[in-house]
Amino acid sequence: MQSSRPSHETLEALWLEQRALRQAIPEVYQSFDNLSAEAVADGALTTKCKSLIALAIAVVQAHDGAVAATSKAAVQAGVTAQEAAEAVAVAIMMHGEPATVSGARAYAAFCEFEDAVIRP
Repeated sequence: MQSSRPSHETLEALWLEQRALRQAIPEVYQSFDNLSAEAVADGALTTKCKSLIALAIAVVQAHDGAVAATSKAAVQAGVTAQEAAEAVAVAIMMHGEPATVSGARAYAAFCEFEDAVIRP
């Protein structure tokens, strides 16, 4: 992961960094947003389940932006803290020791967003 700043700040910084590029290639970003929405829509797997998969992948990628975004999406999908922790456990099992670090950060990010929802 690139930093240890709070996940809310990470998402805000990424949004600001992407703004100019989003304006330069709006069709690409709109297509990506549409793809993302379709990929996590309820189907054979629920949005909640897909959010847990995305969180586990973000742990393996160990990227602050991915961890923050998937943690926030997981909270919005109704994922519980225990479910997030268990998804991180699967990522650790599949990825090994590096995932113990990014997993701890992902769980902290999830808890940060969950706290914001519980106590706005």
